[in-house]
Amino acid sequence: MRNKIGHILSCLVHCVQFSEQGILYVHPLKEKEVSVVETVMNNLDLYWGGFVTTLTTCVIALLLSFVLGFLIAIMRVSTVGWMRFISRWYVEFLRNTPLLVQVFIFYYALPTLEIDWLNFDGFQAGMLGLTFYTAAYIAENIRSGIQSVPSGQLEASRSSGLSYLQSMIFIILPQAFRIATPPLGNQFINLIKNSAVLAFFAGGDIMYVADSLQSSGAVFPVYITAGIFYLILTIPMSVFVNFLERKLAV
Repeated sequence: MRNKIGHILSCLVHCVQFSEQGILYVHPLKEKEVSVVETVMNNLDLYWGGFVTTLTTCVIALLLSFVLGFLIAIMRVSTVGWMRFISRWYVEFLRNTPLLVQVFIFYYALPTLEIDWLNFDGFQAGMLGLTFYTAAYIAENIRSGIQSVPSGQLEASRSSGLSYLQSMIFIILPQAFRIATPPLGNQFINLIKNSAVLAFFAGGDIMYVADSLQSSGAVFPVYITAGIFYLILTIPMSVFVNFLERKLAV
């Protein structure tokens, strides 16, 4: 796979032109431009490592943020006052402060408490920041989906003998997830793009690799290559979300 990618990129080293006689020939790029392409080619292993780190971060953060967001959403629609209060302020704080500030808290602020289990490296701080930040948006998407279901259905299920928990699990939540699928998909895609924040903390992701290589002078191609690796993650996710949206259409 990487050999094929390398072959395709190496083809960019040449420009195809026509001579005055109409004969097709290949014109090599200038030496400086060749070195630019070689910078990318010689560091594909670094890009691949950054890609794996980004993918790992996104998968873990996606699973954790979905579980946390679901719990926060249930608290948001709970009849218990203190649950609504805590969940509301969680959502308000996380959604209205920058992701970078939140990761700084995990990476720089918490270690000052001198508690061993609160010392996070760049990867851990970035993953936790992504998890808590994305969970706030997921909670609001699920809450909106729950509240979009007609309240009469909950009342009807309760009158038929189901408990509140059973009514939520079997009646309300299946419909709420259908409604919330498009915005949830968008949040998952945003999570992938937001993972670039790891570059600020030597998290070893795609963006960190690109930042490290741009000092060689090949600024444009190293960031374009980073963008291509992000597209490899986001486009399949977008296609999958569109598929689910059609499949679960209400």
